[in-house]
Amino acid sequence: MIAVFKMVKAAALIVTGVGVLKLMHMDVASELDHWVAWLGLDPGGRFVSHAIEKVTNLSPHRIRELGLVSFVYAGLFLTEGLGLWFLKRWAEWFTVIITSSLVPVEVYEIHRHPSAVKVVVLAINVAVVGYLLYRIAKEGRAGSR
Repeated sequence: MIAVFKMVKAAALIVTGVGVLKLMHMDVASELDHWVAWLGLDPGGRFVSHAIEKVTNLSPHRIRELGLVSFVYAGLFLTEGLGLWFLKRWAEWFTVIITSSLVPVEVYEIHRHPSAVKVVVLAINVAVVGYLLYRIAKEGRAGSR
């Protein structure tokens, strides 16, 4: 289940990266207006207008960086997902290290701007790390018998 979740995240980040890089060659404001209308969002709403303002003020260089970062994370999630899918021990350790390294950032973000979604994401990531550490320890004990 963790492997599938990681691969879905990778696919979402690849789609996001492609979409972000396509923005470099478009009129960002009109494209955002189109998507806001298509999604049925209120362009005058606090969150939507804030997001539109942030995105329209991005430089082409910053847009490129965001697209590339999206692909880097997609590569990490794809590596984790495929390794876990094929039951590789290194993938369990890789996932533990990557996922647990993000926990302090998630805690900081919850402290700065608390939300239920952030708390749920943190809980899922802690559960994934705990489960994988349990599996690694269990397999280690079984292998030493």
